[in-house]
Amino acid sequence: MRSYNVAIVGATGMVGTKFLQVLSERNLPVKNYYLYASKRSAGKVVNFLGKDHIIIELKEENIVGKDLDFALFSAGGATSKEFAPIFVKNGCVVIDNSSQWRTDPEVPLVVPEVNASDSLKNKGIIANPNCSTIQAVVALKPLHDKYTIKRVVYSTYQAVSGAGMTGYSDLENRVTDPDQLKKFPYPIYGNVLPHIDVFLDNGYTKEEQKMIFETQKILGDSNIKVTATTVRVPVFHGHSESINIEFKKPCTLEGIRECLIAQKGITVIDDPKQNLYPMPIYAEDKDDVFVGRIRLDDTVESGCNIWVVADNIRKGAATNAVQILEYLIQADSK
Repeated sequence: MRSYNVAIVGATGMVGTKFLQVLSERNLPVKNYYLYASKRSAGKVVNFLGKDHIIIELKEENIVGKDLDFALFSAGGATSKEFAPIFVKNGCVVIDNSSQWRTDPEVPLVVPEVNASDSLKNKGIIANPNCSTIQAVVALKPLHDKYTIKRVVYSTYQAVSGAGMTGYSDLENRVTDPDQLKKFPYPIYGNVLPHIDVFLDNGYTKEEQKMIFETQKILGDSNIKVTATTVRVPVFHGHSESINIEFKKPCTLEGIRECLIAQKGITVIDDPKQNLYPMPIYAEDKDDVFVGRIRLDDTVESGCNIWVVADNIRKGAATNAVQILEYLIQADSK
């Protein structure tokens, strides 16, 4: 099997460092890793897989001419918009964690448990979905295959790590003075904010609109009706979601459970009598999506409620991108 050269763009950020952790746990046939970050971090030394790597400043002259096969990006939309095409022009396939390319009809939006083969249709860029969408569609996919989803209602409870280092800092430092906040418009400590990303003209936030669009795109069905309310809660790691689903075909509780248990990447924790259900503390630093509180919704002819939890930085970002990388390598070696 051939070996590959892989770039990590945004290697010193929250997701970038998680990229390195996840990659260190997998035995990928990678010959060289190149770690890129902003000028501010350039020159720093990061020990990765027993080797010291000097952080390379992200600029065109440090990209062109390098023998790169793949690049994992997590450096924000503006950076991706500017630099992803440069990597692609240099013969590299980019797996991007920002929202820059997700709505582009020419760019596959991929969750490997759901639509891995779509990644092979790339024209140089593959988009990693929004963290809250990733965990949701892992749970929705087997149910859609069996019962055909008619409508989805999302209510999310999202950790501050999803807002980056500054959001994490606002909670960690228990900031209550609005003038001292680094990320949020109001204190997150001891509070709940029904506000993630910017508000749009239709009253939804951009985060909510992402979940609506991305669910349809990943599941390959624009007829699914989706609505969402996304909420930031004072939790460090792990997004939780209450998902109400209406189906076109008759469902049973046993059938729903069987679908979820059989789905790769899902751990079912659902024993209410023993107070067992998914929580962020169970999901932290794990790759699986955890599902529980499984019950029928008797207000519709065929429907259910599920509670879905995952580590938003790991499965919701880094692991998903690395799984795409693994899939591409495996496909290339066949």
